[in-house]
Amino acid sequence: MKKNLLQNKKVAIIGAGPVGLTTARLLQQANVDVHVYEWDNNAEVRIFGGTLDIHKNTGQLALEKAGLLDAFYAAARPTGEHLVGKNGESLMYDFPNEEQLYHRPEVDRNDLRQLLLQNLTPDTVVWGKQLKEIVKIEEHFILRFEDGTEVYADVVIGANGSKSKVRQRLTTATPKFTGTIIIQGEVFNPELNAPNYKALCKEDNVMVIADKTMFASQIKSKGTINYFFCFKAEETFANDENIDVSESSQVADYLKKVCSDWDPKFIELFEATKSFWVLPMRNMPLDEKWQTEDAITLVGDAAHAMPPFAGVGVNIGLLDALRLSENLLSDKFDSIREAMEDYEHNMFGYAGEAQRDTASAESDFFSDTAIEDHIKGREEWNKTL
Repeated sequence: MKKNLLQNKKVAIIGAGPVGLTTARLLQQANVDVHVYEWDNNAEVRIFGGTLDIHKNTGQLALEKAGLLDAFYAAARPTGEHLVGKNGESLMYDFPNEEQLYHRPEVDRNDLRQLLLQNLTPDTVVWGKQLKEIVKIEEHFILRFEDGTEVYADVVIGANGSKSKVRQRLTTATPKFTGTIIIQGEVFNPELNAPNYKALCKEDNVMVIADKTMFASQIKSKGTINYFFCFKAEETFANDENIDVSESSQVADYLKKVCSDWDPKFIELFEATKSFWVLPMRNMPLDEKWQTEDAITLVGDAAHAMPPFAGVGVNIGLLDALRLSENLLSDKFDSIREAMEDYEHNMFGYAGEAQRDTASAESDFFSDTAIEDHIKGREEWNKTL
C-alpha cells in the first residue's frame, strides 16, 4: 500500500485568500502539517472588493468536501439580478426559484475568510509575512520573508494572487492588460447617503449596459453598496484624463461627466462615494511556457488570474484547491511531482476554458447588442442550473 505523499511533510501555502485557506482546510482534514503565510497583519484586516457568488458545480464542491457547505449557506444569501436602463427603467429581473436558491448565492469576502479561519486549527495562518524569495536546498525549500524571518517547507503552494512571486519558479508569464478599466466604489450607509439609489437597487444586484460601458452594483452583508463602472480605455487612462485617483472628488467628477444623461440616482451614488479604486483589468496567460517544479505549484489567481466579467474566477480557484488536494492525498501517484503535473494538466483545461468564457463575456459587454446578448445569456444560464 502506498503511503500518503504528504506524510511527514511540511506544506507552506502562500496567501490567506479563499483559495489558500480552502486548500489548507482540505489538507488538514487528512492531518497534513500545513501553514499559511499571509502579508495582511491580522485576520481583521478589511478586504476590499465585491461580493463573491460561489457556484454549485465548482466552488461549492470544494466547500462540500471541506465539510463547510452548511456553514457557507448560513453566511451566504440568494440575490436578485436586476438589469435596468441608464434612465432607471427595468429591462429584466431574475431571482432564483426555490430549487435554484443556493446554486450561486453571494457572500462577502470577509465573511468567507472568517468562515474558513474558524475551521482551521489554531495558528495555521501566520500573519504579517510577505514572501521575499524561495531558496531550494536539496529536496527542501527555505521561504524568506520581508521581515527577515524564514521557514522550512517540503511543499510550496502559491495562492497569493496575480502578483505571486511563487509563480516565477514555474513560468515567465505575466498578467496582460485586457483593454478594460474598472472604477470601483463603495458607499456606506446608502439609506442615508444615497437614498434614491438604494430605493432603486433594494437588496438586489443591479446592472446597466449603456453607451459601451457597464455598471454593476452589489449589496454587502452589512448594507454597504459596492459598485463597478467598466469601459474600454488605455492602461494610462487616469494620466490621460488628468485624474488624481487618490482624490475621490476627481474620480466622481469623471463619472458624473461620462454619465451626465443617466438617471440622477446614479449621480447621487457617485457623489456619495468616499473611496475609489481605478483597476486596469488583467488576464494571466495559460498558453505560455510552464515548467513544473518538484513540490511547487499554484492555485487561484496566482495560476490563472482573470477579470470578473464571467463571475467564475474564485470558483475556478476553489476547484483548484479541491483537485490539487485530492491529487496530493491520493494513492494513485508515485510522487508529489507526478500528482502536481496531473493537477496542472487538468487545471490548464478547465481554467483555460474559464478564461475564454471571461474574455467572451468582457467583449460582449461592449458590443452593439450587449443588452440583448446579456438577457439571452442569462436565460440560457438558468436552463443549465
